Amino acid sequence: MNKLFKRFPALLLAGIFLFAPHAEAAGHPLEAEAPVAISAPAYLLMEADTGTVIFEKNAEEERQVASVTKLMTLLLLLERIEQGQMQLTDSVTVSKTAAGTTGSTALLDAGAVYPVEDLLRATIIASGNDSAVALAEHAAGSEGAFVTLMNKKAAEMGLKNTVYANCTGLPAAGQHTCARDVAAIAREVCRYPLYFTFSSQWLSQIKHPSGRVTDLTNTNRLVRFYADCDGLKTGSTNEAKYCLAATAQRNGMRLIAVALGAPTSQKRFDDARAMLDYGFGAYQRTQVISAGELTGCRVPVTRGAQDSVDVAVGKGLSMLLRPGQAEQLSIELHLPESIQAPLPAGTEIGTVRVLLSGTAVAELPAVTAQEVRLPGYLEGFYRMLDLWR
Repeated sequence: MNKLFKRFPALLLAGIFLFAPHAEAAGHPLEAEAPVAISAPAYLLMEADTGTVIFEKNAEEERQVASVTKLMTLLLLLERIEQGQMQLTDSVTVSKTAAGTTGSTALLDAGAVYPVEDLLRATIIASGNDSAVALAEHAAGSEGAFVTLMNKKAAEMGLKNTVYANCTGLPAAGQHTCARDVAAIAREVCRYPLYFTFSSQWLSQIKHPSGRVTDLTNTNRLVRFYADCDGLKTGSTNEAKYCLAATAQRNGMRLIAVALGAPTSQKRFDDARAMLDYGFGAYQRTQVISAGELTGCRVPVTRGAQDSVDVAVGKGLSMLLRPGQAEQLSIELHLPESIQAPLPAGTEIGTVRVLLSGTAVAELPAVTAQEVRLPGYLEGFYRMLDLWR
């Protein structure tokens, strides 16, 4: 049994009580303002596993983000690879349109054939616009069709401040996103181990069919110069200025820092470093309760094969806590006075209310830990005899 249940006796109450949800569930940051100096006009620091926002500023302000746009491009490609719709060994013929894409490129040859893996590496590490367009054309038939899929995915994710006009992030009328949406996309990208296979590399190469070799240097300098940083995306144009989404994992906790519109290239890295340093220093991710964990309480059963049933937690809870806050956690169980058979195992019968310093921060389902069966014929007969005595 979790020490939380051992340490704090549960209050057995009939009925269910409503309360204000924890900041994570409500979408509000844990801190009202940034405790560190940030130069970017729009930024956000998030814990990736729970989606908890630690602090933010102008997080829903619509902005161009240059090549940070490629996070959505990569998300769609990673999804297709995972689903088997694309293979790393698939051959991609680079069109003249893709090869002629401006900005940062992998210097692809028009008409040449490259494996998906090489183009994905060039897109992730070196932010190659030509490789991104070539992959988009391969996945959807044209960049325009792929952009339609990008906007569809944004809508499915509930990204209200995001519109795409291309897959690269090159300046385009009507194209914009925001820090909150970037963080949400980054969080999804972080679910794919394949992404980190490439994003954590500082230097790599792509060998062209002609025998020519292009050296690839990671545009995210934090991969080399910040401990435990292993990915995400930079971007810069005159319109977007200097943007960055960076992620690092330390002590079992992954953070995502987004800085948009920083005045210089170095400032965006300084901003992300300051946010990550603060997050790792001030918080730790704690598994408060695990799904299926027994609460130590039993609820009486009427007309059942057993007199009572164990109560378990139907859903786990992970939270960001400051050092020492775990000792301030307590629970309340809100359960009925009895339940009636039959019920399958896992049936919700009440709630587990988690409190931090006496304030409710989460409510989880309380469920039956075992099946609640009706008595058999013989067992029922003996029970009837007992009632007549």
